[in-house]
Amino acid sequence: MKNVFAENVTHKGEHRIAIRFEYDAELIKHVKSFPGVKWSSSKGCWHVPYSRENVGRLPEFFKGKVILDCVALTNLSEKPKGQEIASDNLPMFREEDKKKIDEFRKWMETRRYSESTIKTYTGMLGQFFRFVSPKESKDIDAGDMVRFVSEYVIPRKLSYTFQNQAVNAAKLFFRHVYCTDLDVETFERPRRVHRLPNVLSKEEVKRILEVQINEKHRLMLTIIYACGLRRSELLNLKPAHIDRLRKLIIIRQAKGWKDRIVPVSDRLTGMIDDYLSRYKPERYLFEGQERGEKYSATSLQKVLREACRKARIRKPVTLHWLRHSYATHLLESGTDLRFIQELLGHSSSRTTEIYTHVSTKSIQNIKSPFDDL
Repeated sequence: MKNVFAENVTHKGEHRIAIRFEYDAELIKHVKSFPGVKWSSSKGCWHVPYSRENVGRLPEFFKGKVILDCVALTNLSEKPKGQEIASDNLPMFREEDKKKIDEFRKWMETRRYSESTIKTYTGMLGQFFRFVSPKESKDIDAGDMVRFVSEYVIPRKLSYTFQNQAVNAAKLFFRHVYCTDLDVETFERPRRVHRLPNVLSKEEVKRILEVQINEKHRLMLTIIYACGLRRSELLNLKPAHIDRLRKLIIIRQAKGWKDRIVPVSDRLTGMIDDYLSRYKPERYLFEGQERGEKYSATSLQKVLREACRKARIRKPVTLHWLRHSYATHLLESGTDLRFIQELLGHSSSRTTEIYTHVSTKSIQNIKSPFDDL
């Protein structure tokens, strides 16, 4: 039987249940019959409205056809009736707002913001403008952002990150593009949420890397863990970025447009050379079905998901978990925090210090008073 994975996602401001599986024409036909199902090309999955009814309906819907994995499907409380504001029910864009958002997009492009940041910020600003409509952007004040949070974000149980990005987008727009007299500092961000990074044990990482997957897929996951790379950093690697004499991988124009170097072992270099001799990529170290085109980010996450399934690791592991695990394992082996900061490309040491909270090196030596009872 095929495996189908269900997990929570937020799509266009709505809580949805993502349904992910490898391509299968018959399975796609079956999924299309589920009430309210839609396809998202941006997320690369089918998705249905999040509700208790749908959570309970999925196992019966797939019964006898697939193995349904709902480990990553967390229980969210139902939204109070009458308080939810559906994004589809917001007013349409005013032409003036569209022009302002296009102007904002062009400004961000000239300032070399990343494509994902531009997409996120323009999308957030668009929802904010639609919410305050028919009020014109020149008349927006701090009270409108408060209303947006209290009447749109909170009733829909949208995340801290969503709220923070919406405020960031509005601040950036009104400060640098619209240039109004509006005091953007009155747009207050939510209280910071402190979350611990998700970390796998060395044994779990070993199981993921040793399961039966092809050489190319294994090497991609290995490099992310062995060098602590972000997904985009791996996909942008080129063969010329491997410095064999100095035993380094050069990361070009990573997050924040920063270059950095990370050490690479003889063992990993040997794996890379074996891969290059067999696959002979033209431009990128890892290419997709079309030669010269970089490997798909969505496909890479699917590779990890399949490896976790074969390794019998029932956790909602993402590629970034491997990067977190790399940093934590370095810290536990005695590597100085300052060096870890450089290897990860963090601008602030405060970002790196979060790994001290998940390192088990010292915690495991603490003896519980329960043991003395």
